[in-house]
Amino acid sequence: MKNSKRYNSNFSKIDRNKMYSIDEAVKLIKSMDSAKFDETVDISFNLGVDPKHSDQLVRGTVSLPNGTGKDVKVLVVSKGEKLKEAENAGADFFGSDEILEKIKSGWLDFDVLVATPDMMADLGKLGRFLGPRGLMPNPKSGTVTNDIEKAVKELKAGKIQFRTEKTGIIHAGVGKVNFKEVALIENIKALTKELNRLKPSSTKGIYMKKINISSSMGPGIKVDLGSIVN
Repeated sequence: MKNSKRYNSNFSKIDRNKMYSIDEAVKLIKSMDSAKFDETVDISFNLGVDPKHSDQLVRGTVSLPNGTGKDVKVLVVSKGEKLKEAENAGADFFGSDEILEKIKSGWLDFDVLVATPDMMADLGKLGRFLGPRGLMPNPKSGTVTNDIEKAVKELKAGKIQFRTEKTGIIHAGVGKVNFKEVALIENIKALTKELNRLKPSSTKGIYMKKINISSSMGPGIKVDLGSIVN
């Protein structure tokens, strides 16, 4: 695939043999020619884990101190008073059986699904719709809970979920290009700290092998881990 002139221009600004400090990398991203929309700043961690082993699957959540800059669409599946709680907390969609039928018919216009434990048996039947898209609620990510208000408000404020892919890589959006440099760096450090905290005890060798950051439409920049954790 042929890259655009803008991409090639931005690529030429990067020294491919250099490991940039996080300060340098963020400054470089913000100096690049941007697309016609406010791009997300993405980060990828190549971890020394084997996700085929359940004890090496790294997954969790972290509340980014400066949010993501994205309007996250939250769906709450529950019943009774919990639906009112969802509405008051700012959930974009909420319901029970009628929402389940809507999902079954192919509706997936939401980013995160939060459910109370009593709804998980019914949601389990929709695993083939939700699972492959990473939308199935999970207690470990805080999306299966009776505290609907807390879950919705945290997600709206910038709480993100992450999980290792089959190749041991974790991808996450940590803000927008128009964020201040310090805000992006704080978000990146918060995510890195949480990943280090979740390091599996069975992991051998180097845990964080490579870190790259980029804008949505831009080239990747190699980042020196030491500049993030120090």
